[in-house]
Amino acid sequence: MNPRLEGVPPRVAPAAQSGQLDEADRRIVLATQSGLPLAARPYHAVAERVGLAPEEVMARLARMLERGVIRRIGVVPNHYALGYRANGMTVWDVEDARVDALGERVGALAFVSHCYRRPRRPPIWPYNLFAMVHGRDEAEVEGYVRQITDLLGVDCRGSDILYSRGILKKTGLRLREAHELPEA
Repeated sequence: MNPRLEGVPPRVAPAAQSGQLDEADRRIVLATQSGLPLAARPYHAVAERVGLAPEEVMARLARMLERGVIRRIGVVPNHYALGYRANGMTVWDVEDARVDALGERVGALAFVSHCYRRPRRPPIWPYNLFAMVHGRDEAEVEGYVRQITDLLGVDCRGSDILYSRGILKKTGLRLREAHELPEA
């Protein structure tokens, strides 16, 4: 599956540039917000569910991606079920002027699933670069942390690892069906 739906011609008019979804886009979001159907042709299954042609569903999804209405289409594996039991949010204190460039390099590492900048909260929290690392055990995560430390070199002024102790709810914003909305 190509998450950007490359090659799909944008043959439908985009929803209003104001960020509002038209009714067809809303039906597509509602049909996919809990995941694509497990089918050989998932976009065709969505198209059947929402009453549109598969090409129109793919074109609308491509437009919503381009406009930032949806951020991505991808798989969210259960890393615990895959044997990755150590999950460490690594936090780094790097020079603010260098955090974006360093974050790009850290985020490009194959073992980093998320990497982003966050504000410091001195004097308690000096860290401004976060990178999520998954390993089969803490020793594997710590090996990855050494690689990040080496990559950051003298730009690393401090770091820590915050290990997950369980899985929290992993969902984004969910639209409600019309019948679920409170009456005005």
